[in-house]
Amino acid sequence: MTQRGNSIWLPAAVLVLTVAQLAVAEWVPGIERFADKAFGARLIAYPVMMLLTPAIWWLVNRGRRKRPPYVAFALIMLPFLVDVTGNSLDLYDTVIWWDDFNHFVNWVFLCLGLALVIAPTLRPAWVLVALVTGFGCVLALGWELGEWYTFIRHGTELDTAYEDTLGDMALGTLGSLVAGFLVLRLGRRRT
Repeated sequence: MTQRGNSIWLPAAVLVLTVAQLAVAEWVPGIERFADKAFGARLIAYPVMMLLTPAIWWLVNRGRRKRPPYVAFALIMLPFLVDVTGNSLDLYDTVIWWDDFNHFVNWVFLCLGLALVIAPTLRPAWVLVALVTGFGCVLALGWELGEWYTFIRHGTELDTAYEDTLGDMALGTLGSLVAGFLVLRLGRRRT
């Protein structure tokens, strides 16, 4: 799969919008919807996680004349923007299905981006579905462990955390599976 054009502005815009919202959440006092949601940790962790794949891509492809997959990078970064925007708009507390929708769709974005980065080098193509689904499942587990450590274990959501965590992991894995099939389908369409 190839991506045409120089679209570096796309991941850059996603990164800037995410960091700007995180900064407001952390540095503007008295905004209730940001309380007890570890925005200080997110202000550090989110940009690092958003830039990890591009950094690895540049290290691996150093000295080669390969066009960076900016659209894939933007897809990998998009879940962080969606999460922070959901908090900024208070969707987690006002829209009952937002958290579930978020876990499914964000894993589609994340794993679709990851799949687009690795798809050109993976053969046979169907292996991509299993790899992306498995990697997405591991990422969902890591995310849930991070949520538990940063704000659930000492917070008010401990009573419902088990059920929420299982649901979030299942939706993340399902989103990963959908992303794998999307890339497989898009790849077949182009060949």
